[in-house]
Amino acid sequence: MKPDPNFTGLYVPLVTPFTDDLRLAPDALAQLADEALLAGASGLVALGTTAEAATLTAEEKQTVVQVCSAACRRHGAPLIVGVGTNDTATAIESLRELAARGDVTAALVPTPPYIRPGEAGTLAHFTALADHGGIPLIVYDIPYRTGQTLSADMLAALGRLPEVAGVKHATGAIDATTVELLGCAPHGFAVLGGDDVVISPLLAAGAHGGILASANLRTADYAELISLWRHGSGAPARKLGTELARFSAALFAEPNPTVIKGVLHAQGRIPSPAVRLPLLAASTSSVRRAAHLAGSRIPAAAAH
Repeated sequence: MKPDPNFTGLYVPLVTPFTDDLRLAPDALAQLADEALLAGASGLVALGTTAEAATLTAEEKQTVVQVCSAACRRHGAPLIVGVGTNDTATAIESLRELAARGDVTAALVPTPPYIRPGEAGTLAHFTALADHGGIPLIVYDIPYRTGQTLSADMLAALGRLPEVAGVKHATGAIDATTVELLGCAPHGFAVLGGDDVVISPLLAAGAHGGILASANLRTADYAELISLWRHGSGAPARKLGTELARFSAALFAEPNPTVIKGVLHAQGRIPSPAVRLPLLAASTSSVRRAAHLAGSRIPAAAAH
């Protein structure tokens, strides 16, 4: 039998800071990593969607993992690394490379995108990853990106695989499947919210924590929200959750992580709001609104 879930609390999927000419800014990334962990995050996620991992070179990915791993070692925190591919053999190779490093706690792996292999194929895919990857897995269930929904029974079946430690639940809603999953999750299987706007009600329903892009900003508030729900403090949790839902909605007014990067830059925490194509930088109006909800005042020059 698996023990209680290892992955509880707040995990921050860090942005990848760039310079104005789109070069990686590792010093800024190191600072963001330290700030998140000092502010109460339980751990970090590197190379997630928020990190624009699809646009990074192999060398840049290695640098990002090294920087995040160093921060996690300094703070005694776990590091989760995104592994996104719809090819099982390639995914196994990537997992083995992470396992060989010895400094990565788990891999965040989406259900195979675009191919839509069905539930039986998805189970076979993750069974192969669990058997041959050599590292704990967190299933990334995000059907509006992968094109495939998973039932609560299938998620429970995945959770019974010995190397599957949890799920990032980002289905876009709290529905009957969500409620059933929270009621039947295998022992030791962490349910982590991945839809920032609805994280508060998901926590109220029993989720163990969240992997939240919004927590690149106001990290301490998101950590507090999770703590309040886990300790049964419903009234202050609902109040804070409502406030943070508005904040998350503002951050996702344009494609992630463009608004987040705009606010981080305006706060002087990253050297540029730049994102790589096909993303475009967020509009000034979206950045200003989100910055206001973050409690920041932005000089006009910084919003561009």
